[in-house]
Amino acid sequence: MARLILLNKPYDMLSQFTDDTGRNTLANCVRTPGFYPAGRLDRDSEGLLLLTDDGKLQQRISDPSHKMGKVYWAQVEGLIDEEALQKLAEGVLLNDGMTRPARARLLPEPKVWPRNPPIRERKAIPTSWVELTLFEGRNRQVRRMTAAVGFPTLRLIRYSIGPWSLAALQPGESTLLDV
Repeated sequence: MARLILLNKPYDMLSQFTDDTGRNTLANCVRTPGFYPAGRLDRDSEGLLLLTDDGKLQQRISDPSHKMGKVYWAQVEGLIDEEALQKLAEGVLLNDGMTRPARARLLPEPKVWPRNPPIRERKAIPTSWVELTLFEGRNRQVRRMTAAVGFPTLRLIRYSIGPWSLAALQPGESTLLDV
């Protein structure tokens, strides 16, 4: 039976277990041997990271052909409008080609943990939250997509992958499941 660790990866942590320069890694949160990340989250992104001890499960989670949706909550600069949400949903032209269609909707400000350090705030520029569900995983894709439609991402949290979600996990917390 495969096992899966659901981890709420904190901001400023690498999605790997070692780093030659002494940066914060998964080894600070996950002490169970034999687990490897199924995908990754950038150092400046937060939220759900799945780790498994089963190569087939790791492939199924990571491979876009399995169409396992990944839900992201992005706090963006400015008040995002319907036109921008429609563009995000239809696909956005990035420097490496068109993105696949996604689900995009305005999200009421979620009740999430404070980020340390806090995001930069500009008194004259409001922010809004958007929920994006992607079915591919390009490098820094959400950030590049929101910037392409005129709303740069200030904070990015991955809320769920397929049937698994953060639920009540706080940054650095994890739970082990048999799947």
